[in-house]
Amino acid sequence: MKRPPRPITAKYLQNAATFYLERYPATAEGLRRVLQRRVRKAHIAQAEIMDNVQQAIDAIVAGFVDAGLIDDKSFAQTKARALHRRGVSTKLMRHKLRLAGIDGDTLDQAMAGLDEELHTDPRQREWKAAAALARRRRLGPYRPEKERKEARARDLATMARAGFDYDLARKVIDAPSLASLDES
Repeated sequence: MKRPPRPITAKYLQNAATFYLERYPATAEGLRRVLQRRVRKAHIAQAEIMDNVQQAIDAIVAGFVDAGLIDDKSFAQTKARALHRRGVSTKLMRHKLRLAGIDGDTLDQAMAGLDEELHTDPRQREWKAAAALARRRRLGPYRPEKERKEARARDLATMARAGFDYDLARKVIDAPSLASLDES
């Protein structure tokens, strides 16, 4: 026998938010989306939903922000650092952070903070990210020499899907050795 759907109350939303934040880092907008998704599912299941549910969600999110449990700036910097290490292009990194609910100013600050942390400018950051992707995916100079020529087009396509422009991808994929990747 199926249980009746739980009513959406302020306490329920508070508990759901706490449960979510215990498991995942989130932005204010990300938490808002999670709670709104719970409300939509309850609406579909024809559960009782409190009046002014949007105001309750906003108050809960604001409470977590005020308590310091949600910090969009810190989230953006941490996520940007992790994406850079994985070899994600600046274009794709900005897209992913926007999807996570990071606003433009916070995003720009996170990118500037990443450059400062890496002691680089945006062009060098992009080069390092492309080299990291090549290393992680074993592209270009990380491939055995006999496979490089036949895999070149696939490697370039991989770099393009990751958001790197053609000239940069070509320089990384056609690099003669691993040492030449580190020099640039």
